[in-house]
Amino acid sequence: MTDFISLLENGDWLANSSGPRYLQLRRRIQQAIDDGVLKENEPLPSEREIASITDLSRVTVRKAVAGLVEDQVVVQKRGSGSFVAPKVHKVEQRLSSLTSFSEDMARRGLSASSEWLRRGLFPASPEEMFTLGLTSGQRVARVDRLRKADGTPMAIERASLSESVLPHPERVTTSLYAILRTAGLQPVRAIQRISARNLEPIDADILGVPAGSAGLKIERVSYLASGNVVEFTRSVYRGDAYDFIAELQISED
Repeated sequence: MTDFISLLENGDWLANSSGPRYLQLRRRIQQAIDDGVLKENEPLPSEREIASITDLSRVTVRKAVAGLVEDQVVVQKRGSGSFVAPKVHKVEQRLSSLTSFSEDMARRGLSASSEWLRRGLFPASPEEMFTLGLTSGQRVARVDRLRKADGTPMAIERASLSESVLPHPERVTTSLYAILRTAGLQPVRAIQRISARNLEPIDADILGVPAGSAGLKIERVSYLASGNVVEFTRSVYRGDAYDFIAELQISED
């Protein structure tokens, strides 16, 4: 923190010919983060302190910090102040194979963990009834969890299966596919629909990013070898943490 304050106290970086002052301050803070002067999770001085050191108005300081928050370089915690955001290392997932999150992270040498959001049996919604081929009155097992890689929130996964497939959802402790494999109900193929979206406040809060951040919405319908649907999953992935890769073959036609 002392080194950062020294960087701010040196007024040579502020110049009338270098654009709006809030942008100059924003670049100064960004440089301090890039150079390691400010480290991950380290707090920034308060708006009042920065304004006092730089002789800038608090409105100017607030605008500079707001830009860094929008870029997800800085995070603000209510009642605590502004902090340098932890760096997120992007994960690449290929679309050519059907694997569980746990298996996918293990292949990358990352430690997968989950935080349960909901797990139990519920009346099926119209969408679940239609997708899973259920009749009125049948229940579904819902397994909703926050997926993490090396402790970093990556995705919210909301899986729905018929009660006959997963009668005891509370027994899912790690990999859902491991449970299905044991029961002889592991899916063999799936259809995924991927679309871009801005994260809603509730999902953004769970993922630890600002509301409105870029995200990926993925709906997956998985099938057994018999052709019956076994799983209907709706997931939300952080746009800054996940890349999906598809390998395409060139047709000879």
